[in-house]
Amino acid sequence: MDAGTCPVCAKPLPARAGRTGRGSLYCSGACRQKAYRERRQPQGLTLQGLIDDIGRQAGKLAPQPTDTLYATVTELSESVAQLRRVARTVRDTTQAAADSVTATPVTQPVEAAPVTHLTETDFAALTEQYRREIQVHCYRMTGSYDEAEDLVQETFLRAWRARDGFQGRASARTWLYRIATNTSLDLLRRTARRPQRYEPVPGMNHGDGEPPARITWLQPYPDDEMPLTEEHEQPESAAVSRETLELVLLAAIQHLPPRQRAALVLRDALGLTAAETAEALETSVASVNSALQRARPTLREHLPRERSDWRATVPTEDQQAVLDRYMAAVGRLDFDAMAALLTEDVTLTMPPNPFWFVGRDAIIDFVRVSLDPGSPGFFGHWRSLPTRANGQLAAANYVRRPGTGVYRAQVLDVLRFGDQGQGDRIAEITSFEPHLFPAFGLPLRL
Repeated sequence: MDAGTCPVCAKPLPARAGRTGRGSLYCSGACRQKAYRERRQPQGLTLQGLIDDIGRQAGKLAPQPTDTLYATVTELSESVAQLRRVARTVRDTTQAAADSVTATPVTQPVEAAPVTHLTETDFAALTEQYRREIQVHCYRMTGSYDEAEDLVQETFLRAWRARDGFQGRASARTWLYRIATNTSLDLLRRTARRPQRYEPVPGMNHGDGEPPARITWLQPYPDDEMPLTEEHEQPESAAVSRETLELVLLAAIQHLPPRQRAALVLRDALGLTAAETAEALETSVASVNSALQRARPTLREHLPRERSDWRATVPTEDQQAVLDRYMAAVGRLDFDAMAALLTEDVTLTMPPNPFWFVGRDAIIDFVRVSLDPGSPGFFGHWRSLPTRANGQLAAANYVRRPGTGVYRAQVLDVLRFGDQGQGDRIAEITSFEPHLFPAFGLPLRL
């Protein structure tokens, strides 16, 4: 392959035009991500292989050294969790087969290609390889972690019932993405929900800014549940999982009608070609292009200033230090320290609750009521643990109510940092209820 051509489509690479630094290996983001997917193609998980691997990991367990023990137990627990998911899929698909009137199709299409018959265990091992990325896809489509989990199960059940139609001409990944997309679209058609604007709550100082969009179903996504990338992968490869999951982008996507949303996610997030996207949506390439022409301007309208594309905003060391100071300020109930970490026009929302605030002063006034020990509404003392959600820094906050000795999960704050010189201050806080703490590997009590 010529060094000046794209290794995926063989088109000429764009001219450097005097730019310095590492040149691009691909002509477009779509080709870059397609090459990444091919490199990351799963190598054939089998149920017996997984069981054997767990036995190998268990055989390595030893109490010393402690670092090795921790690493081995972590690896073993992940493998056991994977085996549990495979076993659950086997159980569910077996039940689905038992509920079917006939175990095999009554008729076969004329001149049909040979069908790949999958046993329950073969099917479970096949689908488990793609579980994480299919769940991320469903999450992009819906913005809800809970719904994404349900949609993955529905996708795999539909795939099991339609397995005799999978003839191997397309990859299992493409086949599952098609089913997951249509399963998500079915949900979106049933709910027919659209973002609204927050409305004033009587007696609350919301600040002087415009009410932000209210997306009651929006939920955070644990970084540990994102598809894995190899250590040697370049940062652009991680775009498949991370840079398309930031909350500000997920919130903007929710403004799109379902078909436009699906076209945008498949084309711009996953990097599928227009033909592949049209096949997944069972429509024409012209319809896909038309949907994209309407979706992209709408998306830009709902993104913050200086943010009009899918680029990743990887947290910096300075921002990590801000998170540490933020958690410390909460623990000390130090309002001045909190205020110093916020931009002047910072926004706080609390989906699905109706509370919202725009501006540093409005936010500090709100938290002072419950965090000031001298206030009649004093809620208690706080502790925080650092975590990551949607590729962003986050704080899991616990509260110990007066007269008790236990810190209980209270709220998960996902932080977005400012642009243009304000990158070391918090520009947006999205606070979520604590029921998803276990999904982040966080305890409900300290």
